[in-house]
Amino acid sequence: MSISEYVGHFRKARIAAALVPLAALVACGGQSTEAGAHDAPTTRFTENGVTVTLTVSDWHAPNGTLTAVFTPEGKGFHLYSTDLPAAGIEGVGRPTAVDVTGVLRADGKLTASADVRTINVPGVEAPVPVYPDGPVTTTLPIRADGNGEATVLLGYASCSAKEGCTIPVSDRPVHLRVGDGGPTFGAR
Repeated sequence: MSISEYVGHFRKARIAAALVPLAALVACGGQSTEAGAHDAPTTRFTENGVTVTLTVSDWHAPNGTLTAVFTPEGKGFHLYSTDLPAAGIEGVGRPTAVDVTGVLRADGKLTASADVRTINVPGVEAPVPVYPDGPVTTTLPIRADGNGEATVLLGYASCSAKEGCTIPVSDRPVHLRVGDGGPTFGAR
């Protein structure tokens, strides 16, 4: 192989190597980070067997949508319905809940992407409303009453017929700040 053939081959290999990550990004649905691209504010935490991912999207001041994705860590775990009473049914279960305080307020009803089904729990006479095993996405329309501090309050519990239940979480705070550019997580 001549030197010019070697250099040409080397250039083609470098170009191909540069294009592979780009192709992977496109195939995975990656988004551009060009100037002008706006990523929705997002935060995540894991507590008591559930990972919660919060995102504020569709922000057109003063309105937006707060999305909370609740993902149980173990296989076969479900979450309870948003319509479950605060104390559960005969003490069983805790509702999946999302609320806002401070300069944010709910501007509609919390909805979930999953259909509710009922289960029978030994020792409990009434059926208990739950979501199918796995992640549940909830959405809450929100409205800002100006700039300042706000808090998202989350509640949930996950259970499995085989593994039992995790400790319920009530009013778990996640702080954010609403400014002229919209909401951002991590305030305080």
